[in-house]
Amino acid sequence: MQRELQWFKAVENLLPPWARESKNNYNLTPREEFTNSHKELVKEGEKWMKDTAQSCTVAVTLIITVVFAAAFTVPGGNDNGGIPNFLEKTSFLVFVISDALALCSSTSSLLMFLGILTSRYSEQDFLVSLPRRLIIGLITLFFSIASMMVAFGATIYIVLSQPWKWVIIPIALLGCVPVTLFALLQFPLLLDMVLSTYGPSIFHPVK
Repeated sequence: MQRELQWFKAVENLLPPWARESKNNYNLTPREEFTNSHKELVKEGEKWMKDTAQSCTVAVTLIITVVFAAAFTVPGGNDNGGIPNFLEKTSFLVFVISDALALCSSTSSLLMFLGILTSRYSEQDFLVSLPRRLIIGLITLFFSIASMMVAFGATIYIVLSQPWKWVIIPIALLGCVPVTLFALLQFPLLLDMVLSTYGPSIFHPVK
């Protein structure tokens, strides 16, 4: 649908003003004819966007739940005064920062996907608005997953740095698996949408 709208805008810009409002044999302007001929495509695009946003919303909600709970269950526990026992450790600082970044980015991602679900899904929304929300949502989702895995690695380091140092590296490598899988599965879609929305195209010619 985005590509069709780009074609329509490109052709419309080439026409004189009077031709844009001229009517065909069915008494329809170019815009009205375009709307009638793309009704099914709009419905298909709406269904795909909603399905994608709903699936990502479930994943983001789980991440928010995990990182929010982790913020109040600090590794190593607290002393009698409520101060974390490993407050002075660099690894604890990494945990706090990565957990906060994961919470902020996942919340931002959730808002983007909710914006997609509550959109009007008019024709013009498919040109920039909806693709931009999906791009931001996927990027922030990836960032939240990566930050959550960093927090996980920092927690493992804090808890196991003394008794079982040898298990830290294998567990940290396993933590990279979800991030890598998400990047491999979603990067082609993200790249296509970025190029189609912001890259050189019929609507954004190379200067």
